[in-house]
Amino acid sequence: MKLGLILVGAVLALMGSVFTLQGLGYLAGSTMTGVTMWAIIGPILAVVGIVLIVWGARRGRPGTPG
Repeated sequence: MKLGLILVGAVLALMGSVFTLQGLGYLAGSTMTGVTMWAIIGPILAVVGIVLIVWGARRGRPGTPG
């Protein structure tokens, strides 16, 4: 479960970064390029991914619930 959370978090963080760069127009070649909606969704996905990575890394440590 711990490794799964970290992997899902990493994928979400990477996707969020790509979505942000495409939405801002830095990565071309997609229908998402230059669309503001993706510049908003991207950072949200990235933050959710980082939260999952941290949560997954903290699971199972002595003294932490869960």
